[in-house]
Amino acid sequence: MAHGGKTCAGTRSIESIAPLTSTLAKYCEAHLPWYTIYPTVPDFSAAVGAEACKEWLSSLPASDPVSLYLHIPFCRSMCWYCGFPTSITRRDASILDYLTSLREEIRLVAAHAPQALSVSDVHFGGGTPTIIKPEDFLALMDLLRRCFTFRKTATIAVEIEPRTFTAEMAEALGAAEVSRVSLGVQSFDPIVQNAINRVQSEAQTTAAIENLRRIGISRINFDLMYGLPHQTVQSCVQSATAAVAMRPDRLAVFGYAHVPSYRKNQRLIDEKALPDIAARAEQAMAVADTLIAGGYRQIGLDHFALPDDELALAQKAGRLRRNSLGYSADTCQTLIGFGASAIGRLGDGYVLNEPAQSSYTRRIAAGHLATTRGCRLTDEDRVRAAIIERLMCDLEADVSSICSDHGFDATRFLDSAQRLSVLAEDGIVEVDKGFVRVRQEHRFVLRAVAAAFDAYLDRSHY
Repeated sequence: MAHGGKTCAGTRSIESIAPLTSTLAKYCEAHLPWYTIYPTVPDFSAAVGAEACKEWLSSLPASDPVSLYLHIPFCRSMCWYCGFPTSITRRDASILDYLTSLREEIRLVAAHAPQALSVSDVHFGGGTPTIIKPEDFLALMDLLRRCFTFRKTATIAVEIEPRTFTAEMAEALGAAEVSRVSLGVQSFDPIVQNAINRVQSEAQTTAAIENLRRIGISRINFDLMYGLPHQTVQSCVQSATAAVAMRPDRLAVFGYAHVPSYRKNQRLIDEKALPDIAARAEQAMAVADTLIAGGYRQIGLDHFALPDDELALAQKAGRLRRNSLGYSADTCQTLIGFGASAIGRLGDGYVLNEPAQSSYTRRIAAGHLATTRGCRLTDEDRVRAAIIERLMCDLEADVSSICSDHGFDATRFLDSAQRLSVLAEDGIVEVDKGFVRVRQEHRFVLRAVAAAFDAYLDRSHY
């Protein structure tokens, strides 16, 4: 098995890295959305709330499949790099209270949705979903199966924290018919781990994998990161090589986004230890080269998958999707979100649950749906969303065809994407007769290309 250490970007000349560095500097993406959905959450409005959610739920076609997302916003310790709203708790009382609200929300939503709604995918995210006790997780799954109809082929996915994952929890996941798990790794370098307050040995990760595979869960994802404090090209390659040796089906490789003004926990990170733009570019390329040499295919912006993985097959078939959870082979048009800050996609738009846990539990206790903001999609939103999704998934979009399918003139969208001409002049994209293609070597600025079609974006930072 090739691990790819000898083909990493660290062996590239400074001259080969410089063009990417200058491109990243010019199209600084710190202020750009990740475009998992469009319009993005900052563009949601309080004008779309619980009543709209209730109306959209009741209008769902009973015959169409739906996906479910359950958000568990608790961790045992704070990772300093984390950009998600989580609660740190050593006690289970707050978790149990939250689960009471979550179960009641499931019942409320099921009461407003058509009976026999068919579920094709379930995803538990966080936080740390496996912070739940095994018996509570099984009870939660039992409730979902009683409130909704699960397809025999339904995929159930759970995010796992390897440091606290137990054999008992592995057994519960197996009993609940969980079919895919995602393990947070980030880096195997102990120096980096200390700098981000996430000390996790290779042995802990290996033990978690062995527990999972022992009970029959073989579809495994890893999360890796670059751009972390004290990270180097060498340590990135070593972490990627170690990950390849464990042979997960897919990996997500994210660049650390340092926004201490938004996330207080990130203020504990030593900014002087963060790599600069050039170093980040070299690290990203090194990890990509290592994974590709290890037999993985690059998927979209930041994912890698073995050739027989669902993501790779979906990409090959031209049906790769992007939703609020990232890249997906799930073709569902409907996503119902449960829990504080969960996002849902219903027929006519997006809905967002109350982010604050205390307010969320109060709303549910009062018998109200948790939606506090959302977005009612216009016809133009749907066209732009389709263009952005194809760019993010395929690095190309047939704008003319997409517009024609929605009854729009492509000229309007191509002309309004004023930044597109600059991107073309810089050699990042090719535009030919309404077809936009991103050059492979510039996939790291893919969000900047998608942003050209974002009608809501504040251009003052872009």
